[in-house]
Amino acid sequence: MRRFAPFVLVGLLLIGAGLRDGFDAWVDATSLPPLLADTSTEVRDRNGDLLRAYTVAGGIWRLGAAPEQVDATYLDLLLAYEDRRFADHAGVDPRALLRAGWQALMQGRVVSGGSTLTMQVARLLEDGSTGRWAGKLRQMRVALALERQLSKNQILALYLTHAPFGGNLEGIRAASLAWFRKEPARLTPAQAALLVALPQSPNARRPDRNRAAATAARDRVLDRAVTAGVLSAEARRAAKTEPVPAVRYGFPTLAAHLADRAVAAQPDTRRHWLSLDGALQKSLEALAGQALFGLGERLSIAMVVADHTTGEILASVGSAGYGGGDLRSGFVDMTRARRSPGSTLKPLVYGLAFDRGLVHPETRINDAPVRFASYAPRNFDGTFRGELSVAEALRQSLNIPVVMLTDEIGPANLMAALKKAGTDPQLPGGAPGLAISLGGVGVTLEELVQLYGMLARGGIAQPLSWRLGENGTAGPRVISRSAAWQLGHILSGIAPPPGAAQTRLAYKTGTSYGYRDSWAIGFDGKYVAGVWIGRPDGTPVPGAFGAGVAAPVLFDMFQRLTPELTPLGPPPPETILSSNALLPAPLRQFRGRNGVFVAAPDALTVSFPPDGARLADRGAGLTIKLRNGTRPFTVLANGAPVATGIRRQEVHLPGIGAGASVVTVIDATGQSDRVRFWME
Repeated sequence: MRRFAPFVLVGLLLIGAGLRDGFDAWVDATSLPPLLADTSTEVRDRNGDLLRAYTVAGGIWRLGAAPEQVDATYLDLLLAYEDRRFADHAGVDPRALLRAGWQALMQGRVVSGGSTLTMQVARLLEDGSTGRWAGKLRQMRVALALERQLSKNQILALYLTHAPFGGNLEGIRAASLAWFRKEPARLTPAQAALLVALPQSPNARRPDRNRAAATAARDRVLDRAVTAGVLSAEARRAAKTEPVPAVRYGFPTLAAHLADRAVAAQPDTRRHWLSLDGALQKSLEALAGQALFGLGERLSIAMVVADHTTGEILASVGSAGYGGGDLRSGFVDMTRARRSPGSTLKPLVYGLAFDRGLVHPETRINDAPVRFASYAPRNFDGTFRGELSVAEALRQSLNIPVVMLTDEIGPANLMAALKKAGTDPQLPGGAPGLAISLGGVGVTLEELVQLYGMLARGGIAQPLSWRLGENGTAGPRVISRSAAWQLGHILSGIAPPPGAAQTRLAYKTGTSYGYRDSWAIGFDGKYVAGVWIGRPDGTPVPGAFGAGVAAPVLFDMFQRLTPELTPLGPPPPETILSSNALLPAPLRQFRGRNGVFVAAPDALTVSFPPDGARLADRGAGLTIKLRNGTRPFTVLANGAPVATGIRRQEVHLPGIGAGASVVTVIDATGQSDRVRFWME
């Protein structure tokens, strides 16, 4: 027998080697399930925080996860409870299987499972059974094959992505967001223990449906953690006092319109990184709802905030509430809707006029009834201010002065400047006319914010961008830096709306024809922002105008954006800073070439004496006659008041003597008329 012993040993070794090779071949021949399961598309902000996620097929929330994204305490609890020898076994843990089998034999029932985390991953990938021997054998085979092809970290990542957590939740990140409203990077021991316990029986232990079962399961994990040395007894006691969540939270839907836009542009991308600031976005979405309170159930709102130094959009609110069933048409992204901008284009007109040498901020311009062929523009309030500075005409947003300047510049040149600034203005039809400076053209809120960003950047256009890292290079110069500075200086002199912070924000409001759109756009030395309020279907909103509705929201936006405004900066050295008296003669008074000043039908008029008349001086003074106007009247002769509180249409002026005289009459609304005459 002894001489046969070596042969027996060799034979046994050969048999063992054959069995090993056969086993290896059996494992290597395993047909693995797909490892790249579909995960939820995610849209993240500039800091990596989740803005919005989308479900996969079947309405499942399955967010990809890696071990480095998860709290270390959770991982320690998971391994202590599910697979203490995960780092050492090859996919199957014989000791765990023997223990489970012995306990089942002694107790007459299954006390504990022998599945490793790798076996659980195999079951999750194949959606297989855990109870039948054929299913268990298949899990073992797949687990062994997985261990040969993947690292331990990759296997753990698959578990963190696919583990069920109740309802349509799969993966640790979806569970943490739904149950704790946060990513799993930082979890309390109690939260981590609940997330370890849920996959064992995800629907029976759902905290929102069976808090007692969820609490008991969580506490068992905490007890096991103390036994394994993962937690101290004191930490366990503290953790057990923490209640399990009573509700399941919804997933974030911040910047829903822009998220949809990003996904539609790149449908195959699973991670979209936007330039938005999630905290600012959340704050402005809350402000959007507050701003419309009490203003009507069909009104909507849109906001855009950007860093004009880079062109990055930091917040974009498309409506007051995302969704398709509400009266506000919340599914419509009003940041991209093309609407009439009202008076918000006026600063560009003035900037172009500055650069062409037509006017200076201190140039005097006449706000009086004027006609351009058949077109007779009127001011928003129907009144006229007479002669005033260009700067004041812009601050008061008067229509007649800006139309006169548009006539000199040319509507086509204004359209060209808008396009140069990066906007895509749309005309309702035909060639551009003088009315485009009053809002007779279609633009979007995004485009207006980009236009004002150009003013804030010293006249250089900068495309807006919303994908992180994709901000474009600076565009062309649209107006000179001195003209841009003058505009910022003028606009920052507009008084804030009542109740708003008393800051020198450079801003402009606008109201489209028929009160359909209310706008407010503003900037400081770093940020530019805009707000639109109106009805998405274009229905008029009587009484809603930019200064009263949109401007307060704009100031609230800046309060949430930055605690203090960034200064606009000093004027460029080439800027002409001068009073009207020291300007070159052509810049002291603007006179349009084509406009014909006419009296309004109901305007206050000095009907006698006619302007330029020569009258006989009889030593008894002069009686003037008035037509229209609102009583009482004030009369000035040669700049000095000579009669006040007059309620008659005829006024005798005894002090008018020989020589040239100028008589000015002002009514109760501020309308005025003036005549020059000669007494001889």
